[in-house]
Amino acid sequence: MSEYIKFTRESAAAEIISFDGLAELNTCRRKLLRLRLIGVNANGIGFGNLSIRDGRNFYVTGSATGGIPELSLANCARVVKYDFKKNWLRYEGAANPSSESLTHAAVYESDAKAGAVIHCHDSKLWAALLNQVPSSSQAVEYGTAEMAREVTRLFEVTDVQSRKIFVMAGHEGGIVAFGKDLKEALAVLMREWKQ
Repeated sequence: MSEYIKFTRESAAAEIISFDGLAELNTCRRKLLRLRLIGVNANGIGFGNLSIRDGRNFYVTGSATGGIPELSLANCARVVKYDFKKNWLRYEGAANPSSESLTHAAVYESDAKAGAVIHCHDSKLWAALLNQVPSSSQAVEYGTAEMAREVTRLFEVTDVQSRKIFVMAGHEGGIVAFGKDLKEALAVLMREWKQ
């Protein structure tokens, strides 16, 4: 298991044949790459990930794909089952699902209207938004079942559902925006980026 992926994953041994949102996903990623909200850090580690809901399942960018300019099906995974209590998920496709897959799952589970999630990084924006928008506990690490439960808590006790953005306080730079589709999730993020 990669040191960045903190959950147990199980491959369903099925390929992803295609999915309708791949072109939209790449269009959004190109904008995020240009703004350096996703990419590769100084240590060569990819950061940032996106997902698109597919009924009860969702497609998510693969682990460490942040710096790839154009994703193919081989760079994505389809999460088909997950369990926060067991810190586990099952996926289809060749790529390991993003380390934030359980966080994405928690957003989809908490908001039936959410159709897309963006997890990006920007230390300056993160610092400006910390505790100004819904923010997770600083004690909770990224990519864990605890973070998934923390996202659920934010939906229960804050206005995150209407604001469609939250800060991962224990994951410096980590910001999550969501919406009915990637266009809306990106617009939420850009609204904060420009302020």
